[in-house]
Amino acid sequence: NIFGLNHLKNHKLLSDILQESLFSTFSQKVRIVHASQSISYTSSGLRHLSRFVGKTNSSWSLFFLADMNENGGSSKKCSWGFNSLVRRKQVDSVHLKNDHGHHHHQLAKKLTAFDLVAIGVGTTIGAGVYILVGTVAREHTGPALAVSFFIAGVAAALSACCYAELASRCPSAGSAYHYAYICLGEGIAWLVGWALVLDYTIGGSAIARGISPNLASFFGGLDKLPVFLARQTIPGLGIVVDPCAALLIMIVTILLCFGIKESSLVQAIVTSVNVCTLVFIIVVGGYTAFKTGWVGYDLSTGFFPFGLNGILAGAAVVFFSYIGFDTVTSTAEEVKNPQRDLPLGIGIALLICCVLYMLLSVVIVGLVPYYTLDPDTPISSAFGDSGMQWAAYILTTGAITALCASLLGSLLAQPRIFMAMARDGLLPAFFAEIDPRTQVPVKNTIVIGVLAASLAFFMDVSQLSEMVSVGTLVAFTAVAVCVLVLRYVPPYGVPLPSSSQTWTDKNESRLQTERFLVNDAIESSDSPLLGARDEKYFGKRRKIAAWSIVLVCIGVLGLSSAASAERLPSLPRFTMCGVSAAILLGSLITLGCIDEDDERHNFGHQGGFLCPFVPYLPVLCILINTYLIINIGVGTWIRVLIWLLVGSMIYLFYGRSHSLLNNAGYVPTTCTGKTTDHHP
Repeated sequence: NIFGLNHLKNHKLLSDILQESLFSTFSQKVRIVHASQSISYTSSGLRHLSRFVGKTNSSWSLFFLADMNENGGSSKKCSWGFNSLVRRKQVDSVHLKNDHGHHHHQLAKKLTAFDLVAIGVGTTIGAGVYILVGTVAREHTGPALAVSFFIAGVAAALSACCYAELASRCPSAGSAYHYAYICLGEGIAWLVGWALVLDYTIGGSAIARGISPNLASFFGGLDKLPVFLARQTIPGLGIVVDPCAALLIMIVTILLCFGIKESSLVQAIVTSVNVCTLVFIIVVGGYTAFKTGWVGYDLSTGFFPFGLNGILAGAAVVFFSYIGFDTVTSTAEEVKNPQRDLPLGIGIALLICCVLYMLLSVVIVGLVPYYTLDPDTPISSAFGDSGMQWAAYILTTGAITALCASLLGSLLAQPRIFMAMARDGLLPAFFAEIDPRTQVPVKNTIVIGVLAASLAFFMDVSQLSEMVSVGTLVAFTAVAVCVLVLRYVPPYGVPLPSSSQTWTDKNESRLQTERFLVNDAIESSDSPLLGARDEKYFGKRRKIAAWSIVLVCIGVLGLSSAASAERLPSLPRFTMCGVSAAILLGSLITLGCIDEDDERHNFGHQGGFLCPFVPYLPVLCILINTYLIINIGVGTWIRVLIWLLVGSMIYLFYGRSHSLLNNAGYVPTTCTGKTTDHHP
């Protein structure tokens, strides 16, 4: 069932490799063919379906592949166990052929770095910033609001670095779901993808609900809105419907169906209006504050009235105003030059947002004392107290455009994540269909739009708004873990799903497959990336690295939980903190001392951005995001767990049995370089 050949001299070494490599859940007979002789090995199990070992002097090399088509039932049975949760797909699985031997229609590659910056800035700068500055300044930071925005911006930049590397290495639709499927496995990927529904669909509905109050200010109040836009209460049910929110969502949905370039153009226009409004606030407000002597900073309480704890608490709150740059990665498959433009788009968008936030906060808390700011309309109140009531309409325009830009970004990303999940078989194929004319997932976009419009029309989703943050933070954490996995224990083999194979005649296909794989193995034996390795050291190093990553996650979880458990008695709390900190520090030092895996050079697309300061930067990113997740309210967590439970049931009863990896055989990444290094 397993074959291999090419200059096999050291049978003793081969035996050691096989005994060390072949183990797990079902028995197989391993047959190694060398010239005119053959050697057979029987293993009590087969965990790794493929293995490639080579030396640069070509004295020996080995390749073997499990023929899963002979025993398809074994794979099917295995898929219902734990292995189905940890199986991983290859980087460019989007380019594999479907069951009928035809490629899916591809998304149009039309986006540039400018388009990505517009999408990132538009999605990130929502209307929340027009409210957030007042609440945080009054309750946490005082005049030092800009310092909290800076700290939060640095924390967001940690996640941005992780996203930038993975997006340039794996430029396909799906964002964090796609990266988790490649690095962490199918089970975690499904949960990440399902959590992102909270971020984009429910988040989009919550954004649309905020349009009516802002729009009403142009008409003189909510009761002055036209009947077809005004909120109405259904008699007997007490449900407040919002037709304005639903109408806006459907307009954005129709726009997205025209094509990615058209959508990005509108996003750029709306974002420009929003940015111009913020620049107006900064310039006019700064000039007024300069004339009045920056009275907001001339206080007896000083610049840090709430101390360091207040600054950090404020940073934790304003961190969520940076959420949105990750939307850029969902369009990775539509970028002309992803290795260059994706990191640029993410980085420049985040930098623009951070600079605007800091300048805005400097001006607002300088115009008036922080304790006089209205927590609901801080900017309008600050301008009104300074005699500029006429600016209210400009500020309202900025708030409305900010909401529209954020809504467009949310509804742009969600269909592409569902499309990626459907391509992998975890959702019905309907969601993977791409319109051949517009080259966007039109049907998928319409379904998401109708769902979001229904939620916005019938439900007051304000209580669900905190769930949006959980979905994003889960994705941020998973992406940081993916960077550690990519650097230290990258996937050693990639799957060849049975659905991606184009042959129909079994005997003919076996000969073609053997020739292809054997020839590739012979060519790979001269590769400098596959130099002489101490196989035992290689295996031990991967095990140590894998366990260190697991212990990092355990240490982070324990430390964050203990730091947040204020009601816990002091002794167990500090004990838990100490033990978790020791685990975290020890595993982090271990990762810092051992070498990164050479196989990372053979993973994905080359020439893109590389995350700096690995493993320290990703671990710090995991720590920050985990702490923020744990500190979200209990009520929100109950709703999130119910949502994840529903998603788990869908995966168990549909996704797992329909996954394209159910009958997959695995080949080494070195034998699929043409697939993972270049787009076909």
